Amino acid sequence: MTSTETTLTGPGTVTEVKHPLVAHKLGLLREASTTTQMFRQLVSELTLLLTYEATKALGDEEIEVETPLERTTARRISGKKVAVCPILRAGVGMLDSVLSLIPGARVGFIGLYRNEETLEPVEYYVKVPDDLAERDVILLDPMLATGNSTAAAVATVKAGGATSVRLIALIAAPEGIARIHRDHPDVSIVVAAIDRELNEKGYIVPGLGDAGDRLYGTK
Repeated sequence: MTSTETTLTGPGTVTEVKHPLVAHKLGLLREASTTTQMFRQLVSELTLLLTYEATKALGDEEIEVETPLERTTARRISGKKVAVCPILRAGVGMLDSVLSLIPGARVGFIGLYRNEETLEPVEYYVKVPDDLAERDVILLDPMLATGNSTAAAVATVKAGGATSVRLIALIAAPEGIARIHRDHPDVSIVVAAIDRELNEKGYIVPGLGDAGDRLYGTK
């Protein structure tokens, strides 16, 4: 998979995945005429492709296995286990795709909503594994806009002991990326696209609208 990686502040990076399948599916996702059912499917498929990129740095080791014909060497993931934490509610639409690739991962949930007047996050629910210090944490949120809610979610898992945190988002605004790497320079971000900017209401443009509403048909 071809990707472009740019180092920002500190050791944190943002990777914008450049691949024809990603570009094609993202284009369909942006269309206002895309149905709720198709939107869910596209989010799932894009998450699979982004997870491939986000997990490429996981440690592995050589082992021996017995094939039906002979004994040979193979590779197996080693080191820390994984915890996947979707940010409610839209992040839940990405969860099953990650679990299909990492079925042994533990799952945590972080409930945040954005105050539409202040654009600041309000936390209303947190339930995460109690051994985050022993796990690589993958946060899921389709849209990295102002970065306020995502930065709060990173702070939440770090307070729970996490020392290794990655974020998978479908679309990010430059302002959101800058916020994450200002507050949490150690967090790596993987996205399908970095859009132009935020509008006056704090929405990503050109963007794709409200990901939660489009996932669940609530608007």
